[in-house]
Amino acid sequence: MDKILPPVSHFSGRVTPPGSKSIANRVLPLAALAKGSTLLTNLPDGEDVSLMRKALEQLGVRMQEIKGGIRVEGLGGNFRAPGGETSLFLGNSGTATRILTALLAAGEGVFRIDGVARMRERPIGDLVDALRLLAGPEGTRIVYEGKEGFSPLRIEARGLAGGHARIRGDLSSQFTTGLLMALPLCRGAAEVEVDGYLVSAPYVDLTLNVMQQFQGKVKRDGYRRFWIDPPNNGYLIRGGTYRVEPDASSASYFLAAGAIAGGPVMMRGLVKDSIQGEIRFVEILKRMGAKVEYGPHWITVSRPVGASRGLPLRGLRGIDADMDLMSDTGMTLAVTALFAKGPTRISNIGNWRLKETDRIKAMATELRKVGATVEEGSDYLVIHPPAKILPAEIDTYDDHRMAMCFSLASLGGIPITIRDPGCVRKTYPNYFEDFKKLAGK
Repeated sequence: MDKILPPVSHFSGRVTPPGSKSIANRVLPLAALAKGSTLLTNLPDGEDVSLMRKALEQLGVRMQEIKGGIRVEGLGGNFRAPGGETSLFLGNSGTATRILTALLAAGEGVFRIDGVARMRERPIGDLVDALRLLAGPEGTRIVYEGKEGFSPLRIEARGLAGGHARIRGDLSSQFTTGLLMALPLCRGAAEVEVDGYLVSAPYVDLTLNVMQQFQGKVKRDGYRRFWIDPPNNGYLIRGGTYRVEPDASSASYFLAAGAIAGGPVMMRGLVKDSIQGEIRFVEILKRMGAKVEYGPHWITVSRPVGASRGLPLRGLRGIDADMDLMSDTGMTLAVTALFAKGPTRISNIGNWRLKETDRIKAMATELRKVGATVEEGSDYLVIHPPAKILPAEIDTYDDHRMAMCFSLASLGGIPITIRDPGCVRKTYPNYFEDFKKLAGK
């Protein structure tokens, strides 16, 4: 059923978005592999994290929901296929698919990994090639059960020997993330070399940060080379509690709304020095003229100082923005550009074409529906805002971020219809309820 968002003229209040899916889908499997138990708090309940949890439970990991969080009982070693063979369905979760492919390759038994039709179109061949190098001649064998270079995969796991592997940096940081998380599970010394420029590098920093919490220590030479020296002890006891930060990408929609339609909007639980690269989006809003305040446990964004209230809203200014280091929030910027004076150029977003949908094409198509003039390139978009934003029915392409970012178009004082709004279940099931609270009447 479609979601019709009524015209919104002012947007303000406080909100705490759900925990970061990116952090959760890293910390969950590491807690599962570690010795001992870990209490995870502020774990999001979106579809991606639910798929990861279900997969881990299928692999024999015990998880108990208790007051305040979920307790994960670590296996104290590599994953083993219950009964010798296990099939895992991971939907359209690129994070879960890439990470588990690498971690299962270090385990024992036969594992099958599959997902929805779109996941079968998202490449995984470079990761598989790198894992084959780490496996060695006597180690894990990975077989494509469909099209070469894509899932579904059959992983005949006999462990990873170690050695040297190479991975292209320009496709997806999730490939590098999967390899790095597998390094402490190799039997011998292991090294990963990144060919070329590494896209979305902050996600690799996030990965290493989470690994260190479980004593998975990897040495590095910038973003070019990562290695681990034996003896490799896997992931050791974490103990205690790990709190998952609120999701910075989900926060971007509310913060942008504050910059567009007045504010102040306070995002609780996020801070300037968050481990998430997407937190840099706040500085993008500041460059556009928004008023930004950082607190010890919050961030607040308001419309530009001196901007007039009411419609049309044109208090922000268009900018040129390289969004490689905060790729997901580039979509938020694209819709925010509708409310700016002058064009906005969003560059270095070529990896958008490998996401839940071809996001460059999808964004260009839907922005034109609301009246924008859009130039679409191989790795960039240029958005010229319309004189007046038009009512439109927005297709979401089964992509949660399409639904959430285009909710901002309703701040132009016109109704916006979001088709298939349920796709937000992937990361933020209650998004539209929270949006309504801050949008007032």
